[in-house]
Amino acid sequence: MCQLAAKRQERVSKEENATSAGARNLPPEAMRALQEAEERRRARDAEQANKASKPPEIGGPKGPEPTRYGDWEKNGIASDF
Repeated sequence: MCQLAAKRQERVSKEENATSAGARNLPPEAMRALQEAEERRRARDAEQANKASKPPEIGGPKGPEPTRYGDWEKNGIASDF
């Protein structure tokens, strides 16, 4: 049984090495794009985790944030501060 597990682990590590070797053949632009995408995913996940950790607002306005355009909007009427 241990021999089977060792062979399976060896096969998996060979596949991982082949995958990482294939990734090294990408042009620098592609590698940079992959890194930027990963950074965006991390930032999005961190923002979602931060948003989920905040308690819900009680008694706040329903719908979109009324100050989203730099002025106060209520019932379709906008007023600057």
